[in-house]
Amino acid sequence: MSSANALAERPRVSTRPEIVRERTETQGKTVVEKPLSTLELLYNQAWLRKILILAVLALVWEAYGRYLDNDLLFPTFTSTLAAFFRGVADGTLPARAWGSVKVLLIGYGLGILLATLLTGLAMASRIGTDFLETMTSMLNPLPAIALLPLALIWFGLGNGSLVFVLVHSVTWAIALNTHSGFLSVSRTLKMVGRNYGLGGAGLIRKILIPAAFPSILTGLKVGWAFAWRTLIAAELVFGVSSGSGGLGWFIFENKNMLDIPNVFAGLLTVIIIGLIVENLIFQTIERHTIQRWGMQA
Repeated sequence: MSSANALAERPRVSTRPEIVRERTETQGKTVVEKPLSTLELLYNQAWLRKILILAVLALVWEAYGRYLDNDLLFPTFTSTLAAFFRGVADGTLPARAWGSVKVLLIGYGLGILLATLLTGLAMASRIGTDFLETMTSMLNPLPAIALLPLALIWFGLGNGSLVFVLVHSVTWAIALNTHSGFLSVSRTLKMVGRNYGLGGAGLIRKILIPAAFPSILTGLKVGWAFAWRTLIAAELVFGVSSGSGGLGWFIFENKNMLDIPNVFAGLLTVIIIGLIVENLIFQTIERHTIQRWGMQA
């Protein structure tokens, strides 16, 4: 009797009815993605959008120059292009541009090397971190152009002074961004590296640099921009180096001769070199590293 009562008190287990979904016929229709129109395909090309922006700026430049109608004050875009092609044809602009870029590469390379040493020292010890933070706080706000008088006394009128101010303008921007990128790396990644037996230079090379590379690349871009404008400003002040001078001295000479279209042609050369470096070199590095690793869309 007790067993019968126990069976009666046990809860009943209801079975869930099976649900069978029949395949519906699509009547021969298949779902496909909507193809993009030609205009949408063109709009998705970043290089084409940038060319369009440059074309609009050139039209605005031309319109404003024609409105003023004074080449001494603001030459038109067409007259600037004419002066630019004349300078390219007679070899003046390429020679001046190469003179500036050559000095820039030396200063930029030395600045990267010094920033690497300072950042490595900062990651290796606390005193190194304190030293980098102190030096960055002191020297990063100091304009490189303010060091020109000292550069002239120490290195004379020439490439040595230019390289000195370039190293100053490059080092602190790269070191600051690189160190900030290293500090932003999560502890989990660092622990993973140590679990694999990495330490010191191996940890920096295989864990910290890839994880902090967006900040490192930003520092390289900022350092390049600082170096480029510092070089042009330095050449405008004491410009003759290696006997002929660079683009800054070319601009200064033509300003003194009131050849304003040539002044704008020199400025246009500076802009073109900046666009080439940004869109061909830095974006290529970014595409093969940050975007490929999934750090950026």
